[in-house]
Amino acid sequence: METLLNDFSVGLFVMQAVILLIIILLMRKFAWKPILNALDEREGGIANALKSAENAKLEMQNLQADNQRLLKEARAEREEMLKEARDMKNKIIEDAKTEANDTAGKLVAQAQASIESEKKAAIADLKSQVANLSLEIAEKVVRTELSNKDKQLQLVETMLGEKSLN
Repeated sequence: METLLNDFSVGLFVMQAVILLIIILLMRKFAWKPILNALDEREGGIANALKSAENAKLEMQNLQADNQRLLKEARAEREEMLKEARDMKNKIIEDAKTEANDTAGKLVAQAQASIESEKKAAIADLKSQVANLSLEIAEKVVRTELSNKDKQLQLVETMLGEKSLN
């Protein structure tokens, strides 16, 4: 350190100080403004980039919110369509059941009417056959009974006796 103090020259120091001041003045006049302008431009570019990033972030949030809203609307619409489909299915099934019951009721009524008419026809035929058979039997009995004169008189008396008793 002592050598440093021994080698110190005041003239050299002043000369170096003057050169430094000249360099500072030249730098200020020619380099300082372009450097500050470049720094200002850089700062403005960074600020614009931050604004753009913030705007992009807000736009992305808006898009996500719109997507969520659209997704909810689509889900609600899908649920509504499924509900309508279920209701329509239930209505179709109910209509089919009602129609089947009506058709079955009509078929049963027709079958009962057909059975009733066939039953009446069978009863009428049976009555007719019974009447014919009864007439044939009565005719044979009367012929047998009336073939003899004594039997005829006895039959008439029996009939008169029964009529008077009633």
